[in-house]
Amino acid sequence: MQDRDLNEYSPSRSLSSKHLSCSHRLCDKGSNCKSSQQQCPYMVSYLSENTSSSGLLVEDILHLQSGGTLSNSSVQAPVVLGCGMKQSGGYLDGVAPDGLLGLGPGESSVPSFLAKSGLIHYSFSLCFNEDDSGRMFFGDQGPTSQQSTSFLPLDGLYSTYIIGVESCCIGNSCLKMTSFKAQVDSGTSFTFLPGHVYGAITEEFDQQVNGSRSSFEGSPWEYCYVPSSQDLPKVPSFTLMFQRNNSFVVYDPVFVFYGNEGVIGFCLAILPTEGDMGTIGQNFMTGYRLVFDRGNKKLAWSRSNCQDLSLGKRMPLSPNETSSNPLPTDEQQRTNGHAVAPAVAGRAPHKPSAASSRMISSCRVHWHCYLFLLLLLVSALY
Repeated sequence: MQDRDLNEYSPSRSLSSKHLSCSHRLCDKGSNCKSSQQQCPYMVSYLSENTSSSGLLVEDILHLQSGGTLSNSSVQAPVVLGCGMKQSGGYLDGVAPDGLLGLGPGESSVPSFLAKSGLIHYSFSLCFNEDDSGRMFFGDQGPTSQQSTSFLPLDGLYSTYIIGVESCCIGNSCLKMTSFKAQVDSGTSFTFLPGHVYGAITEEFDQQVNGSRSSFEGSPWEYCYVPSSQDLPKVPSFTLMFQRNNSFVVYDPVFVFYGNEGVIGFCLAILPTEGDMGTIGQNFMTGYRLVFDRGNKKLAWSRSNCQDLSLGKRMPLSPNETSSNPLPTDEQQRTNGHAVAPAVAGRAPHKPSAASSRMISSCRVHWHCYLFLLLLLVSALY
């Protein structure tokens, strides 16, 4: 999309935009308003250091292609977005220049609006390819051959996409005491693991990898290597194991540094995090079609290059049909006052190198959203 002339979204230039009033049911900050007819404000704090967005909520129309590449039909879907007026942190560094797309379980996210309108089933899929392109299908339930694992509640609520990993394997060695819970977050570029899991994985990876330990200026990762040749050596496989023996092989666990002559080094692109909750970031999702089946409360996956995707069990609903799965309320989306999980390049290194900065922004610069005929460019999509 770099050859497109993109402009920021402005409600004043849209004939279909409507400001939400403080009395609207989606207005969380309504109690701060002086009048019920005042425009509804919003404020979101992200997990990235000192990163936040605030402004006004607006309703407008999102134009989507219906039924796949051969279909000429389109859908006009009303959505609510946050039109940012004041940004901080990562926003000021140029992260997410075209905004954030809300994909969470709460009723204010885009998939929730589409499902509540009866346009799709209560699910969607994402697919990240190695060249930083990708696809998004609203309503996709994936192929019958896919593997899956159940979403887990957080504080009794399905407020975000949490899964439970039973164990981790490096090569043929499956490590004991490496079970953990993790949030699956496409807004996070890299993966973060609880300290005890991180320690076991990095120690085993270091024993199996073919390369000499090294460091690269500006790299946030601890386990980096110089290969014996200018080609990337065979990297040990990294597998996440789930219940019922379902497995998720990570196809892109390392970050590669290139020079004029080829590969100059690589790092295991995971970082430790405090507490017992990890984050599965975009680098672990690469090479997969991931289905967030919110109606059946499960995450499903199948190997894909993102270029030749069938619609699987997508089956859009007819306009007069409603979804059989109840949508969560905004109360269910909130996490007891914690910062919103999908951070702007969430929990990315505080001082990333130029290489990692490119990785952080790549999905937003190159990601071709398959369904969009019109991309609403905003400072923050609520």
